[in-house]
Amino acid sequence: MQTSALSRLARPVFGSHAIRWLAYLGLCAAYLQGGLNKLMDFQGAVGEMSHFGLSPASLLAGLVIALELGASVMILSGKLRWLGALALAAFTLMATFVALRFWELPVGQERFMAANSFFEHLGLIGGFLLVAWLDLQNTQRP
Repeated sequence: MQTSALSRLARPVFGSHAIRWLAYLGLCAAYLQGGLNKLMDFQGAVGEMSHFGLSPASLLAGLVIALELGASVMILSGKLRWLGALALAAFTLMATFVALRFWELPVGQERFMAANSFFEHLGLIGGFLLVAWLDLQNTQRP
């Protein structure tokens, strides 16, 4: 089967709005879960901020909740999707350098797992940049 024939078969499924929305949901899943968990256990969220030396912990916990949930809703609803995607990309980049400093850990299992998580987060950032790029491409068309 030629590539063009294969793509004609795949396009109706993988080019559908439902699959695209599921892809957005997959990208946002960790942020929805994280934001809701922090909202339901605000003191735990404050403790997380304190653990990483971030201050004022209560204010930052509130801002993180608002960002994780708000930007996810923007992406899923399509309202300023590109802006929500860029916000989560920037947040993820900052959080990754705060929480996953694998290069500071001794060689071993903990460092290995932190390095894997670090690079997985870079993949998420790439996904969000792609969402922003695609959304901006679509808004340029008349």
